[in-house]
Amino acid sequence: MSDAVQRTAAEVRAAAEALKQALDRHLEAVERRASTADTDVDAADRADGEVFTAFNELAAAGEVYDELLYDVYDEVTPFEVPGTDATTAYTGPEDPETLSVLIRRDYAVVDQRRLLAQAERVTALDPESAVDQPGGSEAAGHSMYAALGVLFGEFEPDEIATRHQEFGLEEGDATTWVVASEDRPEPGEWLAAPFEGIDPESVVCRFDVSEAFDEEDPKSPL
Repeated sequence: MSDAVQRTAAEVRAAAEALKQALDRHLEAVERRASTADTDVDAADRADGEVFTAFNELAAAGEVYDELLYDVYDEVTPFEVPGTDATTAYTGPEDPETLSVLIRRDYAVVDQRRLLAQAERVTALDPESAVDQPGGSEAAGHSMYAALGVLFGEFEPDEIATRHQEFGLEEGDATTWVVASEDRPEPGEWLAAPFEGIDPESVVCRFDVSEAFDEEDPKSPL
């Protein structure tokens, strides 16, 4: 085996070690965020930022390892590294004045009784949580519409994502888009239609989660 191949093989090994370290850092960040669930808002925000950073580092480490493994050994990994659509080149501003983070998470309601019970528990502890719901607190334990309003009004979306099973929900597809723009919008300007008019070429990065990735065939080494 030549020195060049030896060096390349060593690079694959180094990338594997870097990926392991990134996995550890990501898990540690997730665990720290879970431990801050009941702490102050600033601590929770910092924990979210740490998870986001660790996620990006994990994705980057996985991509490096995947590429080196393929180049040296003609092997592939079973992992899908989320990212922007390769067919859409970024043409947005180099120094954006504004960043918009667009998030969509889908859930299936798999246990209505659990969801209703959770909403009923929330309204028992805080009757004002159901003030804006049709039927008030009495409806929260019987109406899915009222129960969903109570739960998503009481808990932050990230907490719903972390504790979805407690609420009788099952995760579906999810996506997060980071969009850059040159101008800061006026207060209230986009509230009537928050997701309209997004230019794909202004998307800095995106992160997708889907069971469809598990069903797709891995890339061919041919």
